[in-house]
Amino acid sequence: MLTLGIVNTYDKIKLHEAHYRSIARAAPVAYAFGFNLALFDYPFKMSAEELVNFVKDKTTIGESGKYLEELFSSGKFFVFDLPEKGFQPQFGSVVVTTSHPSKEKQIQLPEISELINKKKSFLFLIGLGHKGLLKELFELAQYHLDITSKGVSLETCTAIGAVSAAISAHMTKSMNKDRKGCRKSGR
Repeated sequence: MLTLGIVNTYDKIKLHEAHYRSIARAAPVAYAFGFNLALFDYPFKMSAEELVNFVKDKTTIGESGKYLEELFSSGKFFVFDLPEKGFQPQFGSVVVTTSHPSKEKQIQLPEISELINKKKSFLFLIGLGHKGLLKELFELAQYHLDITSKGVSLETCTAIGAVSAAISAHMTKSMNKDRKGCRKSGR
């Protein structure tokens, strides 16, 4: 299972347009590339179902919430407070997406793709807000991934698209290589 986890570091008290627009933008990307979508620490006091309806009423992005509704109805949309001691285990290993990965926790796209091919689950954390992800999350995460591999910082919605598309493309590439290898060896 692959999950995009959007962590609100924008404003934890007051609701802003950036909050619901980020959800509306992330949903079609998650849907298109086969990811779950999990929101952490958003300033909403409503259930996931209520949030789907709220976002649908507020924006036309993502075909007016069509893909958010699709994710929700298929059990792939989640809303949580930011956990203090660790993320929900069903999401698998936590990966902080960052332009400044620590050398000890850095993982490259080919490595993570190999683990995904082995049916490992991952939660890819992306920060919403100019502050980026909290330091505690860097420490908590098992892995750090620079999706650009060049230390280039990306805006939230750009990162959502880049992480999803790059992982999906690399997975497709890996699967095609495996199929070619199987055909050559007669398997």
